[in-house]
Amino acid sequence: MPELPEMQALSERLAASLVGRRLQDARLLGFSSLKTVSPEPAELLGHVLTSVTRRAKYLVFTFDHGQRIVLHLSQAGRVDVEEPPKLTRPRGAVARFAFDGDQRSRAILIREFGTQRKAAWWILGADDEGPLEGLGPEPHTAEFSHLIRTSTSKRRLHSDLRDQHVMSGIGRGWGDDILHRARLSPFASLGSLSASERERLIEAVEHVLDHALALERTRTGGLSESSLSGRFAVHGRFGQPCPLPCGDTLARVSFESYEMTYCPSCQTKGKILADRRMSRLLK
Repeated sequence: MPELPEMQALSERLAASLVGRRLQDARLLGFSSLKTVSPEPAELLGHVLTSVTRRAKYLVFTFDHGQRIVLHLSQAGRVDVEEPPKLTRPRGAVARFAFDGDQRSRAILIREFGTQRKAAWWILGADDEGPLEGLGPEPHTAEFSHLIRTSTSKRRLHSDLRDQHVMSGIGRGWGDDILHRARLSPFASLGSLSASERERLIEAVEHVLDHALALERTRTGGLSESSLSGRFAVHGRFGQPCPLPCGDTLARVSFESYEMTYCPSCQTKGKILADRRMSRLLK
């Protein structure tokens, strides 16, 4: 799933490409993807896009009359930039937004890989927060650091990092890499951490996301690759050597729909964490 670094860099590229253009067409191509009834897409037509920003894992397109399109790509949603706009409806198509320009029209096509259809978009009035309401603080803010330093949560760290209503912008992938850099067990809790461990976690969040964002800013165009997994240091690299010189092999915990990767030597004092799938197989 695209997370904070991917979505931030994508918002910057789309802003550079689209801001100042007038929306010509907002076409619904995946009929379960539009999550609002009013305002209608037709109310956006003819209005000028004034900004493309990001909140958590959402893209926010703001128009000159105050209405917004809020877009969430979910696990496998991607964005193609089309110049000129196309008329085709490729497999997994979600929506196409076409904009005019001084010389050539341009569009963005939202589409999904795989079989699940979870990418979604909302049309919101100026005072409607929609899915943005109740999101937690973002990394690199005082509120985020205060949360890490003071939380007494007993939930697993990996769960709190991924819960967008606790702290926003981080998902499974960068969550694995952050905890590995911080040398913290994904099964530890914020409430159990020492003061020095909390500071390590804040540093790891900022370092990992800053590095990822710098790499994402070298990308051009949209966000089109079917898989984004090659970016991570440990996430999705079960069975490979730990990138740190500990000599251990990366392990994983498998859940129903995803896996969590960690290093036993660096993060859990050599302990192999319980894997529910493996436990069922051994019964």
